[in-house]
Amino acid sequence: MTYDDNLKKMNIKLPEAKAPVGNYVATKIVGKMLFISGQISIDENGELIKGKVGKDLDTEVGYNAAKRCALSIVAQVKKACDNDLSKIKSCIKLTGFVNSTDDFIDQPKVINGASDLIASIFGDAGMHTRAAVSTNSLPLGVSVEVDAIFELN
Repeated sequence: MTYDDNLKKMNIKLPEAKAPVGNYVATKIVGKMLFISGQISIDENGELIKGKVGKDLDTEVGYNAAKRCALSIVAQVKKACDNDLSKIKSCIKLTGFVNSTDDFIDQPKVINGASDLIASIFGDAGMHTRAAVSTNSLPLGVSVEVDAIFELN
């Protein structure tokens, strides 16, 4: 089964791969490595998922926000690979940032939303290293941001 088959089987519709809004690129290929810039939490209607986890949002909402970041990552991957996900050999690393309160300690549970989605689409090739980091603020007030590194065939 291909990665695209997995998307269809899970009834996943990828969001549009958005262009950067600053002086950087959304993706960069260096040798056989594909780097994906941080993708922020945006819902299926294109609205920002904002708020501080542990105050405005609970862990489950944060998990789903991280999942939305991962969907944007996959959209960027697909665009960078000329719509051919079979060019992906593996996901190397995800770094997840959680806009959370000082006393919130479940950042890994939030970023599991991104990890679980990547693993469900890419199977064993989706198993990655990871960091789940707390921050006191993220761009535009979003709750989660995730970036990624993939290896190409």
